[in-house]
Amino acid sequence: MEQQPKKSNNFFLISFLPAILYWYLETKYPVKIALMGGIALSIGEILFEKIFTGHIHQLSRFNFFLVVFLGGFSLMEENGIWFKLQPTFSLWAVAIYMWLKLRKGSGFFKEMMMEMRPDGKMPPDHIILSMERNMVILFFCYGLLMGVLALWFPTSLWAFFKTAGLFIVMGIFMVIQTILNRRNMRNPPQE
Repeated sequence: MEQQPKKSNNFFLISFLPAILYWYLETKYPVKIALMGGIALSIGEILFEKIFTGHIHQLSRFNFFLVVFLGGFSLMEENGIWFKLQPTFSLWAVAIYMWLKLRKGSGFFKEMMMEMRPDGKMPPDHIILSMERNMVILFFCYGLLMGVLALWFPTSLWAFFKTAGLFIVMGIFMVIQTILNRRNMRNPPQE
């Protein structure tokens, strides 16, 4: 029996488009138009994911409702701050979710790796847990940074850190985490 090719669900790059459009529109038009453009593009993004992947990921759904809810607040106040706080709330929600999974003893990364690696070949638990704890700290701190940028800095700087800045920070994080993982593999914690 021939297996159907799996549709790609790597459309995360389009999640940056509402922020970029908002920034562009905010520089050229009143904030109301920028907000409507950002919200409209967010609606388009969720439809695009549904059409091309056949489903809408839970995190995409959460972000969509957050953008629409916070964008609606921003429209009522004719101020883009609430719209720009979406990454803060998203990152904090993910950090809290991951932290709660760790507290229960079954980290999100471990569950994800077990699904991806049915052969059971995974890094040692202490490596996975260390990486997940560090990721929780990173998401919380980056969410805080995004909140500070939304409240007190220009939208252009906020848009940079919502898009390219996130990739740069994640790249730095992965390099540091790889170094820590190698060190932890040589010197595993004593039970």
